[in-house]
Amino acid sequence: MSADRPRAVAIGGSAGAVQALLQILPALPHTLPVPVLVVVHVPPDRENALVPLLADRCRLEVKEAEDKEPARPGVVYFAPSDYHLLVEADGSLSLSSDELVHHSRPSIDVLFESAADALGPGLVAIVLTGANQDGARGLLAVARAGGTAIVEDPETATASVMPAAACDAAPGAAVMSLDAIAAHLSDLGTP
Repeated sequence: MSADRPRAVAIGGSAGAVQALLQILPALPHTLPVPVLVVVHVPPDRENALVPLLADRCRLEVKEAEDKEPARPGVVYFAPSDYHLLVEADGSLSLSSDELVHHSRPSIDVLFESAADALGPGLVAIVLTGANQDGARGLLAVARAGGTAIVEDPETATASVMPAAACDAAPGAAVMSLDAIAAHLSDLGTP
């Protein structure tokens, strides 16, 4: 775990991630002092239904990320369908239609790697349930940059492949239940 003050939270998931996010995000206080950046694998030909689904259930503002938008504390930003979400050096968000990573766009690795470069030890990154290995390489980048690496417990995840791959790639990552992840993030605003 990093002793540096967190500047952002990045969360990635795939199969089963909707239910995981429904357990984590509504538990977060409206006073959360950091932005939350989320990548969930969504088919490119579909609208991302997660924003309206979660906006009604969360105390934080929930929106789709826009290109060149500054990331504001207390806002949950979802990567739009068919775009990678990146964090720029100045902390603003950018969108990219570069090639697929692990057959996915948006890719968790792309978000985590760019956020690790921009925020270093100020990043908290979380890999949730999923059925491929996206996020493992990115979580390693977060750990190497001094950020906080967290993985949903593969034993209780809906799909264990993604969290297990993240644990293998970043063996120092904290393994937590969804409730523990929500509690950890809620405590970010506590001095």
